[in-house]
Amino acid sequence: MKSRIIRKSKGEFIFDICINLIGLLVIIIVLVPLIFVVSASFSDPDLVLKGKVFLFPKGITLEPYKMVFQNKDIWQGYRNTIFYTITGTSISVILTVLAAYPLSRKEMAGRKYFMLIILFTMYFNGGLIPTYLLVRNLGLYDRVWALLIPSAISTFNLIVAKTFFESNIPDEMYESAKLDGCGNIRMLMSVVLPLSKAIIAILVLYYAVDQWNSYFNALIYLNNEKLYPLQIILRNILLLGQTEQLGTNAVGMGEKIKMAEGIKYSVIIISSVPILMVYPFVQKYFVKGVMIGSIKG
Repeated sequence: MKSRIIRKSKGEFIFDICINLIGLLVIIIVLVPLIFVVSASFSDPDLVLKGKVFLFPKGITLEPYKMVFQNKDIWQGYRNTIFYTITGTSISVILTVLAAYPLSRKEMAGRKYFMLIILFTMYFNGGLIPTYLLVRNLGLYDRVWALLIPSAISTFNLIVAKTFFESNIPDEMYESAKLDGCGNIRMLMSVVLPLSKAIIAILVLYYAVDQWNSYFNALIYLNNEKLYPLQIILRNILLLGQTEQLGTNAVGMGEKIKMAEGIKYSVIIISSVPILMVYPFVQKYFVKGVMIGSIKG
């Protein structure tokens, strides 16, 4: 039986061309700044300041990277951030799953009221000062837990996980597990989690990226420099590089401006590359996870 070739109409052909052009434009808008930052981090800062660096590095130098990595606080910040990311992500994923699973069960009493309370927190919160006072009164101020506990659960991620459990775990499977004598804990561990690798991978990615890039909570709740995450360390390096220019002679000021420019781009790369390396490990689950809640044919 011969395959039938479906010819596209003129309107469909024009539509496909427009979509491809828009997609190409979006790719260019995203890639060009990234390529420029990478090129600028390896280029001579003087050429970067003069606007001679665009997509390819010129006057390649590693001096900004050397200056950054010679700072012992950078390595301490890396250790702290890795600890915050691994520990915080683990706590967040566990708490999110433990909250989303019962909320996804129809037999849970009052789950609609619980969901209304949870949704309320997406739009309204106590504000910065009450939150700070709460963290301090709980004894979390200037401790690592101040970065892990207050922001442990994201309402958005909780809703996504709940939707996944509702739409991807059939009721018949729950009933079958009940007949086999499974309780809720055993059902979660033996039935639900093995079928939820996609959503768990997405939760890990979302929480890990958020924890890695977080600096505001550390800026508010931490006073001990030994507990600072990498983002705060890099911020301080940039601010120090700028403020030290004041009160110097013209030659010294010019050199410091150049080095500050090189350091600015190198710290962006240093702080971004590690978390980008996580994405390939969850890529196969990402498309499935982000399509949760979409209309199915």
